[in-house]
Amino acid sequence: MRELVLDAKKENLKAVFEFVTEELAPYVEDKKLIRQIKLCVEEVFLNIAHYAYHPDTGPAKITMSVKKDGNGALVELSFIDHGYPFDPLEVKEPDLDAELEDRQVGGLGIFLVRTTMDGVSYEYRNGENILTLEKKLAEALI
Repeated sequence: MRELVLDAKKENLKAVFEFVTEELAPYVEDKKLIRQIKLCVEEVFLNIAHYAYHPDTGPAKITMSVKKDGNGALVELSFIDHGYPFDPLEVKEPDLDAELEDRQVGGLGIFLVRTTMDGVSYEYRNGENILTLEKKLAEALI
């Protein structure tokens, strides 16, 4: 398992993308799959940057591992912060059929993450928010 620790600031998103891309490179060549994972990573990291420590800034740790699976491999990404306790999985799914003016603001990002990834889980443990994303790598080179 590899990890990256940095300040949860939007300016650090590039470093997060570089970390994820570098870690995925040996295992998957599908650029569409990498873009999907990076889109979810962006959503989660920017939510931490904007809300976890608001109005202050604090650390974010991202751990990443690729594990053999019965049908290939599975990437597991965990986002860990010491910010305000918040379970994004408790956010009500948006009503995509509602008229635009009747829709609630927010919630689309976590909806995107939940529908794009193969697994999403949250826990609050020892003063830490831990959000874990899993994605199957169909073209794994393991």
